[in-house]
Amino acid sequence: MGYRRSVGILTGLIIILAIAASGYGLLSGQGPGEKGSSESFTSIRGEKVELYGSGIYKNDSISVVAQAKAQDGVTLVLGVPLLLVSLVMSFRGRVRGRLLLAGALGYFTYTYASYSFLSMYNNLFLIYVILFSSSLFAFILTLLSLEKEKVERFFRPSLPAQSIGLFLLFTSLMIMLLWLGRLAGSYRQGTAPEGLEHYSTLVIQALDLAIVVPLSSITGVLLIRRRPYGYLLASVVIVKAAALLTSITAMIIGMLRAGVSVSTVELIAFPAFNLGAIVCLYLVLSNVQEPG
Repeated sequence: MGYRRSVGILTGLIIILAIAASGYGLLSGQGPGEKGSSESFTSIRGEKVELYGSGIYKNDSISVVAQAKAQDGVTLVLGVPLLLVSLVMSFRGRVRGRLLLAGALGYFTYTYASYSFLSMYNNLFLIYVILFSSSLFAFILTLLSLEKEKVERFFRPSLPAQSIGLFLLFTSLMIMLLWLGRLAGSYRQGTAPEGLEHYSTLVIQALDLAIVVPLSSITGVLLIRRRPYGYLLASVVIVKAAALLTSITAMIIGMLRAGVSVSTVELIAFPAFNLGAIVCLYLVLSNVQEPG
């Protein structure tokens, strides 16, 4: 794999810092309602916000902390082991390892971009930024090393490219409609979007509408047409989607446990997308043929 040394150093740094950041996030603070730590205030938009009140996430809302702690758990239990295993596999020349590594780095890039831009400022800010930067550049280098080869030759003709491509198109369309529907309601009522609380803007929705939706749509079209870049991008997008949607499903469970309301559409849609992404991931990996 080209850029092996650089990717190895960056990935090692990501693993160390991610364990520290996610572990501290999980263990920090007593949580709302315990020892009287939580507190409420009214935001400048007139929305009542209940802060977590303790630990590293003390200035974040209960809703966001429920999501952050769930994502910390998924990163620690799933993301870090996936990153480590895929790095070892890629160093051994396994195509599956290289594809998994690119997807895992995509997950870490998205995750710590959202932490850097969304979380209220805390002592882990520089750690989030380093994780975001390291993940982004390791992802780019891994993608460049794959782009130099004819990735489509690593896949069996039996790969159900059309079905996977249609799933990516359908998922991107549903996510776009879900977020645009939330924005449309706020435009009609002349109020801030639901769930904005005391934050400055909708970071997750911005990342999804600006990057995830277009990338998934383009990948779906290319894969349906069996273009070389379709195989490359589909592998990356599906690994990243499976990991990210698993964390979103964990977030929904965390929010329900914390007593935070979740819309019925999100409660049904995201776990369904998660299951679909896992099935697509299995189909992609099972149809990879290793060279030699």
